[in-house]
Amino acid sequence: MTGASPASTGLRPRRSVGWSLAFRFFYRIIRLVAPFVRSAVANGLPGVNGIVEIRTVGRRTGRRRRTLLTLLNHGGAWYIGHPNGAADWILNAEAAGWVDVEPAGAHGARHAVHRLPDGPERDAVIRATVRQQPFPANLLYRAALRHIAAVGVYDRLDPIDGLAIGETAASDGPAGKPAPMPPRREGDR
Repeated sequence: MTGASPASTGLRPRRSVGWSLAFRFFYRIIRLVAPFVRSAVANGLPGVNGIVEIRTVGRRTGRRRRTLLTLLNHGGAWYIGHPNGAADWILNAEAAGWVDVEPAGAHGARHAVHRLPDGPERDAVIRATVRQQPFPANLLYRAALRHIAAVGVYDRLDPIDGLAIGETAASDGPAGKPAPMPPRREGDR
């Protein structure tokens, strides 16, 4: 994503090699503790508020993919994103055009994915990210705010009414509509 100009945002974006490396390290550690976080989320333990699992399909393999992340809420809408650019899970979600959110909200599980362009909505979501990330991630995000404004990728989630995990709409097809969730195979993550 191209960085926003200072005139269009109050965040003053500035790409940083140091923050890029710090986020890579931080997210590698998160992968190691993901099984424990999944367990904490499933059991409703404190400190994991806002963490959900999103599911979609791989853009090259078509295999099921799932990712733990903080579901952001701003102005009544849901957002997902990555502070260090387009991670594989974001590219998969955008290629599929949808994600399933677990646990599902009032509008169901399936949501269309729309990348936010540079501008006020994206800036507001980045600011919300700092407030809504659990500790200690919130401190990291606050310190790296200018880097996130320069390279972060965020998507708005819009409900696809009436669809739940594993279902498809009658209009699904090759015209860029949400693809069906394939059956789970042995070895899928």
